[in-house]
Amino acid sequence: MGRERERERERERERERERERERERERERERERERERERERERERERERERERREREGERERRMTEREGDRGREREKERERGMEGGREREERENERMRERERERERERERERERERERERERERGKTDEREKKSERECETGGGAGREREVERETSSSREREA
Repeated sequence: MGRERERERERERERERERERERERERERERERERERERERERERERERERERREREGERERRMTEREGDRGREREKERERGMEGGREREERENERMRERERERERERERERERERERERERERGKTDEREKKSERECETGGGAGREREVERETSSSREREA
């Protein structure tokens, strides 16, 4: 009789543990749904920022286009009034732009020349290094040249002895 009640209590405790595990799984699913909602809100904020950025760019583009249109209308008005100043001013602006471009090209050419000069300096340095190395070998008697020189001296002294 007592063992039966004990087994019943054990089964009840097991059912309670199972219900607790189920509640924990449900809480975890709820946390996951909340994380997903947060990710969705973040994606929505990102889309909103992107939309605003495109609007600003569009507005900037529209203003630039309007200004271009205003300039065109202004030139047209000047022509209508018989003012050639607009064309002259435009020609002066174009000439200044061409002059700036020529100056940039001259600067690029000067930079290329400086680079060529640096390259020549490096080459000269390498040549100087090779010459110094060769001189050091001669002074220290190093290298194959010295061996040939010793052989020549030896053979000529043998010839004298003979």
